Amino acid sequence: MQRVLFVCTGNSARSQMAVGYLRGRYGDRFEVESAGTEPSSVRPFAIRAMSEIGIDIGAQRSKSIDELSGASFNVVVTLCDHARETCPFFPGGGVREHRGFEDPGAAEGNDERRLAVFRSVRDDIAEWIDQRFGEE
Repeated sequence: MQRVLFVCTGNSARSQMAVGYLRGRYGDRFEVESAGTEPSSVRPFAIRAMSEIGIDIGAQRSKSIDELSGASFNVVVTLCDHARETCPFFPGGGVREHRGFEDPGAAEGNDERRLAVFRSVRDDIAEWIDQRFGEE
């Protein structure tokens, strides 16, 4: 079983949605983790957007990349430019990839507008995961 790590700055939205989607859709083929360079907490809008497609990420927690030191991964994917720049090397990482997505946490406006951005990023991540990992 291949091990995949998704990394973004806060480990609060993009990487959390990515880990939830890959686990939910292809968990029989991949072990997946996520971490952040500056972890915070999982954003409620990320939890809500994922629940709308039947994936529960409510029990996931943000963690630091340091918590995974010593772990090895076949694929390490940075999901934002900041993570790519601040985490140029991951010990134990195999293939290193970057696939940047918009930061939904930076969305402005009322709750419905902000949720719409989370949904859009969720859909972009899901489409990319299906293309990248669905045919392996």
